[in-house]
Amino acid sequence: MKKTTLFKRTFALVLTLAMLATLFSCSMYGNSDNASGGYYPVINGGAMNGDLSGEEYTEIVENSFINTEENGTSYFSIDANTASYPNLRSMIKNHYSSIPKDAVRIEEMLNYFDYDYKTPENGEILALTSSMFDTPYNNETKLLTVGLAAEKVELSDVKNNLVFLIDVSGSMYSEDKLPLVQSAFMLLTESLNPEDRISIVTYAGADSVALSGAFGNEKGKIMAVIEDLEAGGSTAGADGIETAYELAKQYYIDGGNNRVILATDGDFNVGLSATQDLEKFIAKKRDTGIYFSVYGFGRGNIKSEKMEALALAGNGVFSYIDSVKEARRALVADIGGSLVTVAKDVKAGITFNSDYIESYRLIGYENKLLTEEEFEDSSTDAGELGSGHTVTVAYEVKLKENVSFTGEDSLADVTVKFKPTENVGADGTAELSSVLTVRGDSYHEIATQSDLFVASVIEFGLILRNSEYKAEADIEALVSRIDQLDLENDGFKAEFRDIVKIYASYEKEK
Repeated sequence: MKKTTLFKRTFALVLTLAMLATLFSCSMYGNSDNASGGYYPVINGGAMNGDLSGEEYTEIVENSFINTEENGTSYFSIDANTASYPNLRSMIKNHYSSIPKDAVRIEEMLNYFDYDYKTPENGEILALTSSMFDTPYNNETKLLTVGLAAEKVELSDVKNNLVFLIDVSGSMYSEDKLPLVQSAFMLLTESLNPEDRISIVTYAGADSVALSGAFGNEKGKIMAVIEDLEAGGSTAGADGIETAYELAKQYYIDGGNNRVILATDGDFNVGLSATQDLEKFIAKKRDTGIYFSVYGFGRGNIKSEKMEALALAGNGVFSYIDSVKEARRALVADIGGSLVTVAKDVKAGITFNSDYIESYRLIGYENKLLTEEEFEDSSTDAGELGSGHTVTVAYEVKLKENVSFTGEDSLADVTVKFKPTENVGADGTAELSSVLTVRGDSYHEIATQSDLFVASVIEFGLILRNSEYKAEADIEALVSRIDQLDLENDGFKAEFRDIVKIYASYEKEK
């Protein structure tokens, strides 16, 4: 037997054993309620302390407080991207001494976690809820949250035509990159339905079709191709994207989920590399019913702005995978939300009542703000929500002095516009609206457990950014507050508590 073949088989066995060990240690968790609270690092430790200078993040200029009488309405695009939190978790777990503040996107941190929001009923696509409570780190403000929950579609009812577009360039030659990509897509392969179609395109110095249109019941064939992948060469990502779309078109499933899934460390340095050119190409393809999602891996080359822009252009999601555990969460437990889009071009307009609200500040969504004209224009390209996705929108608000309100008083009006997709029996062209009036009875003098967890995530994000709006936010006070929450039934929230404590220990050592 050739040494190369023996090495590949041995390596594949190690990968499989590592996945099995992780899955059993997590008690085969299919949702966050059953997930273990512990953090499982990538195979062989993954990327440790290293150089982040090659990583690029969109500059975030935090939203300031706006006087309600001068401008009472806030408009922005909504999506369920979660990439920021696992990226930050990876940095903290791997002892990076300096975290780029623009890597901290508070809305993506909030949206990583599940919340017990009211779910859609009576044919609704989206359901809205609200809550208001005292800001734990600022005694002069309240936190107002609006929760969105999307309709859940059974994945077994949707046929999938997926193209795995895998970066195998030299920069992927790292334990937390290509080996983790292989583990992630093996997990996804295990969850395929028999009639699903799978293609695999790789790219480095040139693109290559590794697998064309295999059926979902050919799992051994698909996994063998994944196991054989090797890293090396430069990065011709644009060529790979074009080839992936050709395959997606070839095996297109009417009424199904047709999607290209890109796995990369974010580097596109050969060929059509300009982000705007790639966005335009992908945006044209989404109109054919083929969507595009991006999963980032590893340290050193993450190009957050480019990766998010491509996912947005393709009506897809942008996520970051830092471990086998995260791969299972994103590509197995939450696969419906990742693959089955139920609402596209989702955008929100929230109007505050100046009789009660003196000023407000939208937390996060800085690069997703819209004008009133863009909000009213049904052709505006906005964000997407997948099956069962939940989204949390948070505002910090200042009430007017000496003003009180009753439970029936209207504090704000929320309008969310969106286009339901073919996955919920629509054609994706008609724009609908979901509306909610935030009344005085949304205020909780004693904050709920869910409220306090949301506040903890926000406060941690403000601390990591060293935000000018952090007020009295303090890592030790945050540790004390989060220790009082009952998080044991949600392993991912319990893990967040552990991450906060690890970061607090770093701060003590400074």
